[in-house]
Amino acid sequence: MEKLNRLDTAAFRWLNAQHTPWVDEVMYWLSHREVWFPFYGLLLVWLGWKFRRRAFGIALTLGATVALSDQFTSALLKPWFMRLRPCHEPTMVGWVRVVWECGGQFGFASSHAANSFGFATVLYLLLPRHRVFAIGVYGWATLVSYSRIYVGAHYPLDVLAGAGCGTLAALLCVRLFRFIEKKQTHLVA
Repeated sequence: MEKLNRLDTAAFRWLNAQHTPWVDEVMYWLSHREVWFPFYGLLLVWLGWKFRRRAFGIALTLGATVALSDQFTSALLKPWFMRLRPCHEPTMVGWVRVVWECGGQFGFASSHAANSFGFATVLYLLLPRHRVFAIGVYGWATLVSYSRIYVGAHYPLDVLAGAGCGTLAALLCVRLFRFIEKKQTHLVA
């Protein structure tokens, strides 16, 4: 574990040190959850237009995935592991470049990564005819996740664990969605 922690810290220090003023601004905005509300709103409108009745279930699956992944990382993993964020770690003073606020005390696992990867995975699994769009959402999730390292809030392993948690939450929620959808289809038939 010690060797893994050293590698994670070294990777963080290198990634966090890659700063350019215009990229600072981009990463700052990528890390803001509220910035993405218009995107979510447009996505809901598009889902409603494209998928009509099925859109409500897809939206519920997205919401359930984000709620599950967020609570799992924030309410369970962070207090359990109590791994300090790099910006709160005393041994990292002078090494961490904080572009935005640091966030809560603990950082394992990243909720931003969990939520964005969970979101992308639901879209990928439930919209098979729109895979190019869903893959683009994975690109967005990757940028949001990287921004958390860049702004000094998470180590790379925090982000990778968060992405894994979000993906697993999506798999679970999509499975439940498909089960319910199948039951409803049998009831109607």
